[in-house]
Amino acid sequence: MVNKGLLTFPSTPSIAATGVTAGPLEKKSPFHVNFDKMFDDERCGMETNEQGHAKLMEAAIMIALSKVDKVPSDADYLLTGDLVNQMTPSNFTATTVGIPYIGLFSACATSVSSILLAALLTESGMSKLAVAGSSSQHNAIERQFRYPIEYGAQKGDTTQWTVTAAGAAAITPYQKGVPCIERGTFGKAVDMGMTDPLNMGAAMAPAAADTLMRHLKGHNASASDYDVIMTGDLSKVGFAIYKQLVGNQGIKDFNNFSDAGEEFYGNHSEFKAGASGSGCSAAVYFSEIYKKMMDKEYKRVLLIATGALLSPLSYQQGDTIPCIAHAVELTMK
Repeated sequence: MVNKGLLTFPSTPSIAATGVTAGPLEKKSPFHVNFDKMFDDERCGMETNEQGHAKLMEAAIMIALSKVDKVPSDADYLLTGDLVNQMTPSNFTATTVGIPYIGLFSACATSVSSILLAALLTESGMSKLAVAGSSSQHNAIERQFRYPIEYGAQKGDTTQWTVTAAGAAAITPYQKGVPCIERGTFGKAVDMGMTDPLNMGAAMAPAAADTLMRHLKGHNASASDYDVIMTGDLSKVGFAIYKQLVGNQGIKDFNNFSDAGEEFYGNHSEFKAGASGSGCSAAVYFSEIYKKMMDKEYKRVLLIATGALLSPLSYQQGDTIPCIAHAVELTMK
């Protein structure tokens, strides 16, 4: 069923395996114990930040495929994206792995939009193995959207720290014993007139609230149906606003609500409001959440990845920041 962005997957495509890679600073994350590979430097041994960014995603893809005893030539599709202009790290990753490639830009919401599109391809019978995911690299993204780190620019309390991480998922037709993709909701672009790229959480919160309420209403569900409802990278500021917005619409219990960005660095003040980046939600969803589902700690989860759809050019021209949030519902059967 498809109805105004609502998706139901009767065949319940499966996430058969995942791969997560990260940079050295991400060892400060409480989630790092479940990451598959940690690099010793931000550039992953490459000459530029952008090349290191591509290496992160390539490694995550190869790890996910290896867990299902597959190689890139076995995959039907690669669906991924990042935040760099024209998604060049993802493009170079695609040239290296050689999988038919669909480049996606939902900013930091790409971790979920890629899952939903891979699930649609699987549901239609057009894919037996698709690889979905997203990535980010701190130095490359800070330079593009904020200031090069060499400037030593001071950051305010609303600022988020772009993570160096990548996550990939191997999506197949239904397999018993692994998380299944049951339902989803594509978000609407929401623009509340905000213009500050150093306060992304507040800009994205209304989009997250809109997608959550549309998902619950459209799928006749309630927030209490889920072991956890995790947003992508609203972080401290945005997560508080998001809870206030959905609270105004009737949700009163937030015990099962969490945010990957707020928790990524363990609420350490060094990282201001918390984490962000296309690799933030991908790394947490494909490590911590996936493991807890495999361990039967979680049986049903709702993952809502959030993204700010600005560019350096739009910001420099004084434009506002449209935002998006996509949701995917995973179950253990």
